[in-house]
Amino acid sequence: MVVDMFYQQNMDNALRFGDVLKGYILAASNIEEPNLSKSYKIDINLPPYCVVLSPCCSIGEKIISLSPLIDLRGSFFDNPYLEEDITRINREMEPQQSVSPKIWEKFPPEEKQKRLDVGYAYAFVELFVYEKNDLFSRYTIHRRNGNIETNYYMIDFRNSYKLSCEKIKTPEDAPLESKYLQLSIQARSDLRAKIADYYLRVPKEDMILED
Repeated sequence: MVVDMFYQQNMDNALRFGDVLKGYILAASNIEEPNLSKSYKIDINLPPYCVVLSPCCSIGEKIISLSPLIDLRGSFFDNPYLEEDITRINREMEPQQSVSPKIWEKFPPEEKQKRLDVGYAYAFVELFVYEKNDLFSRYTIHRRNGNIETNYYMIDFRNSYKLSCEKIKTPEDAPLESKYLQLSIQARSDLRAKIADYYLRVPKEDMILED
């Protein structure tokens, strides 16, 4: 089986966690306030590509969770560490690597120490970057010191949609023609680790109670 660093060349005949799919409609309700609101709307989105967020063993019974691939933020490229390899966002890093040197120098000593005490950790905890691929269209990121053309994309864990689809019965018995890319084992492991960390974060008030 031939595998590159991010995508698997020979895809499985099944839907997998992290797969890139095409052709799915995503919808979300938009309200002014819960229960009492008389004003609401349904936002319909047909993204060019979306990503499977359901664990492999939970794909089926006509239900799947998806997240659309979205453009990168231009601010990422203000950080030389990320500019060198934007997929570093997907992995833990040193505190001073998570921001540009200019921003790090502006932090007061107590803020620097606070971050150093946390140590090796994820930055942009809700984001995961997908490696560039010829399948993806290129787009321009407009910046003051020069525009960047790229076909890297990312997902935001907060943009998670439940989709009901009659043809998704099991990972194997599903519309596999909608599958375009499959992550390598390592990339899928990175995605699994980061989304797990996203959901496992403990709020300060719970930490106090647990102590």
